[in-house]
Amino acid sequence: MHISELDYNLPEHLIAQHPTTERDKCRLLVYDRSKDEISHKYFKDIIAYLNKDDVLIFNDTKVFPARFFGIKRDTGAKIEFLILKRIDSVKWESLVKPAKRIKIGTVVDILDKNNKKTEFSVLVSDKFDNGIVKIEFNKVLEFDDFYKFGFVPLPPYIKRVPDDDFDTRYYQTVYAVNYGAVAAPTAGFHFTDSLIETLKTKGIKIGFLTLHIGWDTFAPVKEEIVEEHKMHKEFVFIPEETVNLVNNRKGRCIAVGTTVVRALESAAVSDGKIAPIKKYVDTFILPDTKIKTVDALITNFHLPKSTLLLLVSAFTGLEKLKKIYSEAINLEYRFFSYGDAMLII
Repeated sequence: MHISELDYNLPEHLIAQHPTTERDKCRLLVYDRSKDEISHKYFKDIIAYLNKDDVLIFNDTKVFPARFFGIKRDTGAKIEFLILKRIDSVKWESLVKPAKRIKIGTVVDILDKNNKKTEFSVLVSDKFDNGIVKIEFNKVLEFDDFYKFGFVPLPPYIKRVPDDDFDTRYYQTVYAVNYGAVAAPTAGFHFTDSLIETLKTKGIKIGFLTLHIGWDTFAPVKEEIVEEHKMHKEFVFIPEETVNLVNNRKGRCIAVGTTVVRALESAAVSDGKIAPIKKYVDTFILPDTKIKTVDALITNFHLPKSTLLLLVSAFTGLEKLKKIYSEAINLEYRFFSYGDAMLII
């Protein structure tokens, strides 16, 4: 497949800069594969499409405020960091800007949200390609500690100035519990506590897994031949409880987001069956990939030339997905992280 096949034209004003005021009041495009039929609803209407004994699987990863600023101790130059992953409680892998100003051995004093020095500093102990460095904090850090100086790492296509209080609340699912992500599982943004309780009352089973989403989720496919793309690795944990829900289901397995699909497919042992896993995975799902574990998908509208677009096309076919997106664009659906939702049944 050629990279140009993953492209489409999206008017800039359709890239959502804010979420809807109420999570479940966003729009919902429903694509019924058996009827080849598109319907237009609101997210709260999703209840009508989910049946008793269906199993709904969520990704309970939690975003931490992974973006922060500091000043070089020797020159006073301002430096920006974006944590990519945890190595241990002191060592972390991070993006740094401007990368050219950073050398191994550089010490950076971290600033708080009022641009005042904190008790925290980092030593740059290694340097890699693409602006990635290894940093070592002067203190043991837990994820909660980043709230003392860090900001929500909003995606690069959200161009407005971040509102730390607002985005800390909204750039997170209501069921997030396990810290480790620097990007949110955005299909889950549309669920409220009350909607989840209503689904349970209807007899829909709820299960959770954890996939810590990395910044690479926003990286476009750059290879001319799509199949040559090297997929990034992300940590996945699927507990026994969720395995039992999926393997013993009487209804459909419905994934809330592309990360859930990747996690479940990484754990597949046969059609419809999975095993517990706790490891890094780099599963790459293409349009011709046979999905073994998921019967329906709740997702947002994804970037051109992205691995997420490829994954969703495994449910619809790429050409059909382009037609669906074209209709969504014509009807001015809102795209990407803070945008509207799609249900594929």
